[in-house]
Amino acid sequence: MLKTNQLSQFDLKGIIRCGRYAFMPNRLTFCGPDKNLDLFHYCQSQKADQGLIQILEEFQTLYPYLKMIARHNQIKDPFSEKVVEAYWIGNSLLENITKSELYNHLVDKFEVKRKLSRQIGLGAKAHHNFHVLSVWKQVNDIDSVQTLNAMDLCRISWGRVKKAKKLSLKVEYQPLVFNGNKLDLGELILQKVSYRIKDKGFIKKPKIGDWVSIHWGFVCEVLNNQQVVSLKKYTLESIQLANLN
Repeated sequence: MLKTNQLSQFDLKGIIRCGRYAFMPNRLTFCGPDKNLDLFHYCQSQKADQGLIQILEEFQTLYPYLKMIARHNQIKDPFSEKVVEAYWIGNSLLENITKSELYNHLVDKFEVKRKLSRQIGLGAKAHHNFHVLSVWKQVNDIDSVQTLNAMDLCRISWGRVKKAKKLSLKVEYQPLVFNGNKLDLGELILQKVSYRIKDKGFIKKPKIGDWVSIHWGFVCEVLNNQQVVSLKKYTLESIQLANLN
C-alpha cells in the first residue's frame, strides 16, 4: 500500500473510484494494460498502492483526460475524486475547460483535427460519454446496430434497481437508440446487469430503488440523486452534439 509520506499526494478514494469504471473495458481488453485481475482486487478490497496508479496511468484515453481536467482546475492530483467524478459522471470542473483547450487536447491525443470542431464550438465537455458518442463514433465512422450497442455499453449509464439477485441486478434504464438517423435515449426498459464476480464486487447488495452507474454491463457504484442528474445532463448534451456529425 502507499507509504505514509505518499498519502498526501493522492486521493485514495478517487483512485479506487476511477479503477471501478476502468475495470470492465480492461477486462474486455479494450483499454489499458493486461491487469484486470489486479484492478478488480484493488477496487473490490478498496486498498490502493503505487501499482494501481501505474495501471491507471497506462490507460491511453482515460489518463490524459484526467490530467487535463486537473490541470485546468489547478488540482495537482489527476486522481482527485472530483476530477475522477468529472470525467466519468460529470460535475462543475468540466465547465472550467475552454473550447480551445479541449480542441487542442483532442488534436494532440486523438488526431481528430477539424472533425469535431463544430461540437467543441457548441460546448462539448471533457466527459467520457462525449468521447464515446462523438470521438469514438468519428474514428469508427459507421452507423449500425453493432456500433450503437457498443456505444451504449461503453457510455456510462444509470439505472434504478428493481430486483437484486446474488450476482446480478435487474435495473430500469434508458438504452441508446436510433431515432430516425439520430441518437436518442429510448423508453425505459428492464435490463440485467452484473454487480459481482465469484461473489465479489464493488458494492454491497443494493436496495430496491437505488441508482447505480453501469459500464460495459457491470455496476461501478451507487449514485446519489445529484450524480444521476449530472450524468444525465452531460449524456444528453453529448448525444445532441454527436448528432451533428
